[in-house]
Amino acid sequence: MADKKPKKAEGSGYDAKQITVLEGLEAVRRRPGMYIGTTGPEGLHHLIWEVVDNCFDEAMAGYANDITVTLLPDGYVSVSDNGRGIPVDMHKEYKVSALELVLTKLHAGGKFGDGGYKVSGGLHGVGVSVVNALSSHVKAEVKRDGKLWLQEYKKGVAQKKVVAVGNAKGTGTTITFQADASIFTTTEYDWNYILDHLRRQAYLTKGIRLRLWDKRVKGQEQSYGFYFEGGVRSYVRFLNHQKEAKHPTIFYVHKEADGVDTEIAFQYVDDFKESVHAFANNIVNPEGGTHVAGFRSALTRSINNYARKQGFLKEKDENLSGEDAREGLTAVISVKIREPQFEGQTKAKLGNPEAKSAVESVFSAALDVYLEEHPKDGQSIMEKCVLASRARMAARAARDTVLRKGALEGLTLPGKLADCSSKDAMRTELFIVEGDSAGGSAKQGRNRDLQAILPLRGKILNVERARIDKILVNEQVKNLIIALGTNIGEQFEIEKLRYGRIVLMTDADVDGAHIRTLLLTLFYRYFPRLITDGHLFIAQPPLYRVSKGKEFYYCFTEAEREQHVQNFLAKKAESAAKSGKGAKAVPVEVTETDGAAVAEGAEPAEGTVSVGGITIQRYKGLGEMNADQLWETTMDPATRTMLKVSIDDAEKADVIFDILMGNDVEPRKKFIQTRAKSVKNLDI
Repeated sequence: MADKKPKKAEGSGYDAKQITVLEGLEAVRRRPGMYIGTTGPEGLHHLIWEVVDNCFDEAMAGYANDITVTLLPDGYVSVSDNGRGIPVDMHKEYKVSALELVLTKLHAGGKFGDGGYKVSGGLHGVGVSVVNALSSHVKAEVKRDGKLWLQEYKKGVAQKKVVAVGNAKGTGTTITFQADASIFTTTEYDWNYILDHLRRQAYLTKGIRLRLWDKRVKGQEQSYGFYFEGGVRSYVRFLNHQKEAKHPTIFYVHKEADGVDTEIAFQYVDDFKESVHAFANNIVNPEGGTHVAGFRSALTRSINNYARKQGFLKEKDENLSGEDAREGLTAVISVKIREPQFEGQTKAKLGNPEAKSAVESVFSAALDVYLEEHPKDGQSIMEKCVLASRARMAARAARDTVLRKGALEGLTLPGKLADCSSKDAMRTELFIVEGDSAGGSAKQGRNRDLQAILPLRGKILNVERARIDKILVNEQVKNLIIALGTNIGEQFEIEKLRYGRIVLMTDADVDGAHIRTLLLTLFYRYFPRLITDGHLFIAQPPLYRVSKGKEFYYCFTEAEREQHVQNFLAKKAESAAKSGKGAKAVPVEVTETDGAAVAEGAEPAEGTVSVGGITIQRYKGLGEMNADQLWETTMDPATRTMLKVSIDDAEKADVIFDILMGNDVEPRKKFIQTRAKSVKNLDI
């Protein structure tokens, strides 16, 4: 039988007329996420980074040493440098000025051919043109050839040709833009986020003066300035300023090899984790790349050679692993390369093979010299690495014992875990709850098909100051590791995760907050992939239940509680007025006393108070809720509220965890004292 052609659907004509070509910057405005990742706060700030990157390209080329970023009223941002100034002469091929070409054409700039830039971060060439496309207004000012040149744009469209508006001394470029509020979900810039990002850029380009101004609100102006002559060595000193260094001299090398400019600094600290920050052409590479591979290879080889030579490792001892050599290491690796090959537009990973060999040769030679010239530092480093090796072997034995014990006893899962029946990790959830009482309510109220419950008894181990061998013998942590199914540390496998969501569900009091912090520390240090991949959540149980008769509301804040109390009183007054009694609503102050919500003029009860027929119950523990209440407020996907845990700034998060959970009391005391006034409703 001959094949029949499928019947043509009515109105399904598909021919050349349906093919649309988006010209110029219209493609950027239609699909901004393709160019800046998101239209949320991160994408908004990305506009600043794109313009600032151009300034740093001038600085890396040796033509600029002064950069200023200013936040202005009405969402405007101004970025200026004292570089050569974007050319304003006519482009022979496109018949417009070079300035207009750079601001309106994707992949246009001085970074592709010869003579523009030797190295550059923005090699995709879409930076400032994308900023222009996503801004409602852009003003470009260029000081060049003794004149001040000006051109303005609205939504990427030039309003007039480039014109000279006066004379000017020196050279440079100023780009002032206003992000388009119709594209971005917010146009409010985060001063501290900008400050942290640009501080890092200043470290990576030594000798640059970077000024930041916040002039958004009159009378509340603030400014900040950066200048780091030490480059990445200063950066390492900054990263370690609250940590105990194992050796006083920070290793530093800056040298070019095979066309790759390599700058590396490191220092070991009294810590158990590795902190390596990698950059290529001032672009952060969170996933590392070939330059990091070269660094790690050279470090492990040089450390082992020195350990053998100085007798820290005997003939019978096995070599130190790369993990041993990097425990407690804070390092910054910065390379500048002519044609960087990044994996994707986000530039998360460097792929140039020549970067590996260049970094390996430069770093290896310099590290060998450093260890010979600083024998005391070398001894401290060797002792740190050898101790890490012994701990790793002990941890391996402990980990094998944990997993083997579970298999031998037939306990593929811990006994306290109430597992769910579904095995589809995309749908299942694991609730980690505080105590057997809350665990009992959660087990009764849950959806048994999709929700598993793991109760924890008391506070788990603080893993911030414990090696993995100590962690693995802790019963609570061991149960959690087996329940997750991913293993831990170097054996971690995200593919074996048994639950798509891991939910921390603790009481709304000091102890609950402490337990939650301990758990967050564990996940941040040993299961970071669960956070970055969006698997970790914090449950939001209600603080109050306000009821009158059969009508009730759950309240998650004091403001919600007060609003519902006043609504009940207003209804009572309205009802009384209709009956002729003439009653009226009277505001009722509700405060905290001994853990109970107490209305003014009422006697405090154990977590509950009644006033004017209104009952206010304060939930301090999840165990105080019955199973139905816990389900409908905190566990039911249709009605619950949960917070997803994310790491917007891993560097800052690392510092905070070290302050709050580390051994050093003084930084923690200072942290608490400086923030004490901003704490509301402190529960003591």
